[in-house]
Amino acid sequence: MSILIRDIKELVQVDETGRRFVAGKEMSELKTIKDAWLFMKDGLIHSYGPMSELDMNAFENEDSLTELDATGRMVFPTFCDSHTHLVYPASREIEYIDKIKGLSYEEIAKRGGGILNSAKKISEVSEDELFESAMERLDEIMYMGTGAVEIKSGYGLTVESELKMLRVIKRLKEAHPITIKSTFLGAHAVPPEYKADQTKYVDLVINEMIPRVAADDLADYIDVFCDKGFFTVEDTDRILNAGMKYGLRPKIHANELDYSGGIQVGVKYNALSVDHLEFTGKEEIEALLNSETMPTVLPGAAFFLGMVYAPIREMIDAGLPVALASDFNPGSSPSGNMQFILSMGSIAYKMIPEEGIHSTTINSAYAMGVDETLGTITVGKKANVYITDEIPTYEYMPYYYGSNKVAKVIINGEIK
Repeated sequence: MSILIRDIKELVQVDETGRRFVAGKEMSELKTIKDAWLFMKDGLIHSYGPMSELDMNAFENEDSLTELDATGRMVFPTFCDSHTHLVYPASREIEYIDKIKGLSYEEIAKRGGGILNSAKKISEVSEDELFESAMERLDEIMYMGTGAVEIKSGYGLTVESELKMLRVIKRLKEAHPITIKSTFLGAHAVPPEYKADQTKYVDLVINEMIPRVAADDLADYIDVFCDKGFFTVEDTDRILNAGMKYGLRPKIHANELDYSGGIQVGVKYNALSVDHLEFTGKEEIEALLNSETMPTVLPGAAFFLGMVYAPIREMIDAGLPVALASDFNPGSSPSGNMQFILSMGSIAYKMIPEEGIHSTTINSAYAMGVDETLGTITVGKKANVYITDEIPTYEYMPYYYGSNKVAKVIINGEIK
């Protein structure tokens, strides 16, 4: 199948430089083509350019060419959401009420809520139930413009329940058209029975969970919640070291609740990303500079929990790249709408639209290890794009928040 989109008002995030991410001042620069066309064939981006250079004779031998008229509309590469927990057993709106009444995230967790609540319920539902509910969520985010998503385990906290979640994610990879990466997050919280001896749970993760995950080829990455009240730097160091022996590259939950040292240990182990980062100062920024680790901020969680916002302006001004992701999960960010995350980048973090677009496409693609195939309009990359409604400028995308501005989604060269 081949698709020609013509009369595009503006083709956004065009890149043939081969760069893997965008950092510092370059985040304010965005390449586009006005009055453009885009041709996709065999699931890949084949060619593009200004309408003045479109030669329809080049397509006369295309047997199954679909033409789309994008007059007044823009075309973007699909969002890459590099941090989610969208395989979960049930919503947690009762805890949301507790939060409204003034309980903190940590207080809810101490009462057996939060992650432990989901962990209890995940043991009670079947893999088929988890799979079907996750498929619905994947469809929802796809039609809002997401073409790649990372999904973590971490609501199991036992060997069998963690493996159950990861098996579901593996099924999702095979069944759903969008690109999916899987992350093992056995160290998401300490189960109540290990509270008196956290080291024993870390031993369980290292000696039983990781080998089983690796043996069944169930994960691309390994993650640890390295933060106040959860796992220490020493715990994290041990777990990442063990995971890397099995070929699992780290991605870290870090510095959401305090200055935890999680950023530094992530850089030490060449983590693909360190995520959350509400508590990030000069030392953390220095550690990230000249590393291969992508600082990833999760605006939905900070917004929903009423937390301090990560210092994105300071990061970019220091020369760092920044990615944004949804943290889609039932407790602290019950939304996978990356259009809203793009808007939050501007509203809450004072990112200009160009920075926000980079942070939700090329940079977030890097943060989940798919930058070679996704994240930009580049010849040879996957044909994952969306066509907007009729909008005046690309700045309108973060500005007009709250509604779905995606008119049509194309994934792997197929219209969805």
